[in-house]
Amino acid sequence: MRHRILPFLALALLCACGPQWQETEIDGYRLVTQRRGPELGVSSAPLIHAGGHVFKDLNRNGRLDVYEDWRQPALKRAQDLAAQLDIEQIAGLMLYSGHQGVPADTITARQRQFLEQDNLRAVLVTSVASPAVAARWNNRVQAFVEGLSPGIPANNSSDPRNETRATAEYNAGAGGQISLWPSSLGLAATFDPDIVRRFGTVASSEYRALGIATALSPQIDLATEPRWSRFSGTFGEDPELDIAMARAYVEGFQTTEGARDGWGAQSVNAMVKHWPSGGPEEGGRDAHYSYGKYAVYPGGNFQTHMRPFVEGAFKVGGGTGSASAVMPYYTISYGIDPQGRNVGNNYSEYIIGELLRKEQGFEGVVCTDWNITKDNRAIEAFDGKCWGVETLTEAQRHYEAIKAGVDQFGGNNDKGPVLEAYRMWVAEFGEQSARERFERSAVRLLLNSFRTGLFENPYTDPAVAAEVVGKPEYMEAGYDAQRKSVVLLKNHDATLQSIASKQLEGAAAPTKVYAPKGIQKELVERHFTWVDDPAEADVALVLIQGPRGGSGYDVADRARGGNGYVPISLQYRPYLAEYARAESLAGGDPKEAFVNRSYKDKTVVTANESELDLVLDTRKAMGDKPVVVCVQLSRPAVLAELEPYADVLFAHFGVQNQVLLELVGRLVEPSGLLPMQLPADMRTVEEQCEDVPRDMRPYIDSDDHAYDFAFGMNWSGVIDDERVAEYR
Repeated sequence: MRHRILPFLALALLCACGPQWQETEIDGYRLVTQRRGPELGVSSAPLIHAGGHVFKDLNRNGRLDVYEDWRQPALKRAQDLAAQLDIEQIAGLMLYSGHQGVPADTITARQRQFLEQDNLRAVLVTSVASPAVAARWNNRVQAFVEGLSPGIPANNSSDPRNETRATAEYNAGAGGQISLWPSSLGLAATFDPDIVRRFGTVASSEYRALGIATALSPQIDLATEPRWSRFSGTFGEDPELDIAMARAYVEGFQTTEGARDGWGAQSVNAMVKHWPSGGPEEGGRDAHYSYGKYAVYPGGNFQTHMRPFVEGAFKVGGGTGSASAVMPYYTISYGIDPQGRNVGNNYSEYIIGELLRKEQGFEGVVCTDWNITKDNRAIEAFDGKCWGVETLTEAQRHYEAIKAGVDQFGGNNDKGPVLEAYRMWVAEFGEQSARERFERSAVRLLLNSFRTGLFENPYTDPAVAAEVVGKPEYMEAGYDAQRKSVVLLKNHDATLQSIASKQLEGAAAPTKVYAPKGIQKELVERHFTWVDDPAEADVALVLIQGPRGGSGYDVADRARGGNGYVPISLQYRPYLAEYARAESLAGGDPKEAFVNRSYKDKTVVTANESELDLVLDTRKAMGDKPVVVCVQLSRPAVLAELEPYADVLFAHFGVQNQVLLELVGRLVEPSGLLPMQLPADMRTVEEQCEDVPRDMRPYIDSDDHAYDFAFGMNWSGVIDDERVAEYR
């Protein structure tokens, strides 16, 4: 049997004077349930009986320490344990592992090494073979670290893992590997914080079943730069909408219903990113690369970018009060430090120490983005991201980040550089000061494990994981959110109504659909009749991606004698940057002999120009018959090239194809709204300020509708409801 109540404790329960608990064997651990206290998950630690309760003797000293006493406040427990740790153990807490896939339920030799030798306890989990495998792997990790005094559990984490796939199929009553929801940008398009809060509640339940207690999300950067490649991970460009969505997301993830202070066994720590916002990247170039290291503020709008953090994620309901952790972005917030120090945000005493710690009073964990302390080999290399401190050693970079206020280093499995940084602090400020500073980080890090109940029960039942993760009601909630995230931009002459009327003529004459690419024939045939020849079709359905206009840097341009910097295009056809700045606002790198990163008068070719050709060719083949275009957007796009050729135009941000077919067939009514502006042309993109929201001329289509923020249509026409009134 999978569960077995141990007989001696079962017997004890029958005795009036006996202890009020029982043990049950589960897959890989023992579950201790007690009448007046939390459940305890235990593998090898002895149990302590006190006051009619049971506790885990994690350090095996035979007495009940404050940190082992679940009756004590979480902060007091964290302080007690931090004071007992030696500096090597604290250094381990300050590490955050590189990405760890879980193809099987065994712990790898490398994982054993960083858990035992480096004392690491924060593990970033990526793909998993199945919910049950993830649960068993977690249990093996937790049993392993429970056997290492003082028994600090692993705090496993994940980047967002609930985003849908176009080809996934939804069947009411069926489950899945995990519930499928829109991207953050898609959630924003619902303009409904309650949907985002529900997502957080569902996802946190799934995370905890998988053994995950920290979410490296939400990404609440204010996406005021339309060319930025990480736009899709945000809630868009409007500060008010971003604030509302950020607050709802954190509340959903962190709140355990019924818990006195909101924290409990169903809570997942939210690590909001990226302070103070990575949105205003100069020219749209991303800071994962040296060529995108600068965030700029030509509109003087720096304070607005902090609002989603200050007014949203740091002021949440549900009892938890604030997001428990923050991740700064790689960028150099250029010209913001009053002392003129232009370094990456993770190294900035002004950005972290002054603005975040002192001004905002944030006492949660500050964790760096991944690999900020590693060397960068080339301008275009995807490796270390040590912006502004390239000439320092790896240990010196750790030291500078800790002085700035950082607690933890993303992507670092090695305690060595942290210990070197400790010795540097001792040399500069003395042993007592060093101990106090590092112990302060330890308290913050431990607090996030105490509040989420990991010290009581870090284990998870594989059978429960298989049942909870992707269960039917969660799948249904995600699918419904997908429906509400799609934006109808155009419905010329009520074309959708005409398609639906054809469908209602009867099964003998269903609508004939021509779909040239991107959708499963079997799926289309559930709603329509599939035809391969547009001449036979009643309607064409064209699924395309938004323009992929490059990253803003081209090694070939550098080889030709240029500076390497090129435009990022939001249109399909080749783009000449005649309206770009002649002088960049920021620039410079130890590997460059210049500071001007301008790309004025250069041309870029979009990688998927053929998507536009597909629309034009389909329009020609269909003649006067309707063409429905569904474009998936990961950021704003110039749609002037294709809109006139579409009778119906949908914009979405990542949904199952099944949703699109339901919308085309009028099985559900569209309700999504644009969470950003769609620009009229590339000139307005070049002339907007990277840090200013909603400052572009929106495209006006052939039906005289402006594709502005909060625009969307339903069957009756342009939506003008309470959401539009509140946010536009």
